[in-house]
Amino acid sequence: MRPTDLGRRDLEPEEQAPADCPFCAGNESLTPPELHREWNEGSWAVRVVTNKYAALRAYTEVDRRTNGGLFERLNGHGAHEVVIETPHHSKRMQDLPVEQVRRVIDAYIARLVALQKDPSHRYVQLFKNHGKEAGASLQHPHTQIVATPIVPPEVRNALNIARAYYERKKRCLYCDLMLAEIRSSERLVEEDDGYVVWAPYASRFPFELVLCPRAHSHDFTQLDDDQRWGLARMLRRTLMRLTLLLGDIPYNLVLETSPNASPRAGKPEYWKTLPEDYHWRIAILPRLTRVAGFEWGTGLHINPMPPEKAAGYLREVDLRDA
Repeated sequence: MRPTDLGRRDLEPEEQAPADCPFCAGNESLTPPELHREWNEGSWAVRVVTNKYAALRAYTEVDRRTNGGLFERLNGHGAHEVVIETPHHSKRMQDLPVEQVRRVIDAYIARLVALQKDPSHRYVQLFKNHGKEAGASLQHPHTQIVATPIVPPEVRNALNIARAYYERKKRCLYCDLMLAEIRSSERLVEEDDGYVVWAPYASRFPFELVLCPRAHSHDFTQLDDDQRWGLARMLRRTLMRLTLLLGDIPYNLVLETSPNASPRAGKPEYWKTLPEDYHWRIAILPRLTRVAGFEWGTGLHINPMPPEKAAGYLREVDLRDA
């Protein structure tokens, strides 16, 4: 299969005009109160606001209940924020100058740090839905951040696997995986600026990618100045590769970082080994195929584009004029 067999999936223009878009410059009054702002020459470059239709919100306490049987529930405690990546309605992240992508990363880190100061926020999930098929309800480029009162099962499973591997090998699982991909180079897309991008073995989706720091690092919020610039350049280039090859495709971008490791009552060892055994990364998941009955029923994914071919096509993309 070639990329053209999947078809260029250029997104249809959003019906909402910039004049009516709550995220555009001049429409700041249409959003909830601002939580954070990055500046550029006296004007806002990035804004962070509470999500108007928040999935979670702050309660006075986390209320855990049970009906006395098998089932338990929590109240919807947490936080739900929106990072407005640019004042411009149609400028995707790969269209922005590196300096602006860096401002977006600075806003990400500032809000993750702020949310983790609340010990009831056990995990803070940052994700970007681009395009309607990926779950976006607005065209204007934005990212969402959700703080939850528990470590979600998928995250907990990944953490436990990483910890078990470290206990056996005394090495980070993700460092070993990344080094194997670099040595093989079969699924490698790019290694530069302190980061590595590859198509994971047995990818679930066509052109699924992992972006990972080359040096061991468990916590996204601990990036220094040089690492933030390197990430801005690599993230922009990676999204540009996908766009030049496949068009303006729908995709999900998901940050996989460490949970809030602040001490918990009765759990003094809670995720204590994170600095040694965990490694943060970004998953980029193009939505070129649909998850249907077989996938939901089995947990197995049918991917018509082998990751080895996907990586090869992406390596061939000419970025000289990008």
